[in-house]
Amino acid sequence: MAAEKTAKKQRGCPFQPGQSGNPVGRPFGARNKTTLAAELLLDSEAEALSKEAVELALGGNVLALRLCLDRILPLRRERLRPCMLPPLQSATDVAGALTAIWGAVSEGEFSIAEAAELTRLVESFVSGLEVARRAARQEEAARIFPHLGS
Repeated sequence: MAAEKTAKKQRGCPFQPGQSGNPVGRPFGARNKTTLAAELLLDSEAEALSKEAVELALGGNVLALRLCLDRILPLRRERLRPCMLPPLQSATDVAGALTAIWGAVSEGEFSIAEAAELTRLVESFVSGLEVARRAARQEEAARIFPHLGS
């Protein structure tokens, strides 16, 4: 009887993992009605609003100036850059790749953040080599000792 009472009061996750509480729900990509209404209202006035923002910016309004510049020059994300790294074929190539990365940093070709990202890429290559080497050892052991397999 006590278990029945606590089952009704239980809160938290009443659904099974991977099961939605509302399987029909809002469709993927559906937009908020308020957003759609605001876009509809602003679309007809976009040109006039843009001109007003530019006029305010030229008049010295700092916020309008920032708004205009943000639209003209958006924040830089990643940019494509040529990167002359030696090809990675084995673990012996890793030292050459890291030397090339840090050489590019010292010459100002890459920022420290870009170098760190490239270094992580080289580290993932090394991890992949290690996984492949372990798998090859396991396959070899299974071939030599088939009676020990699972």
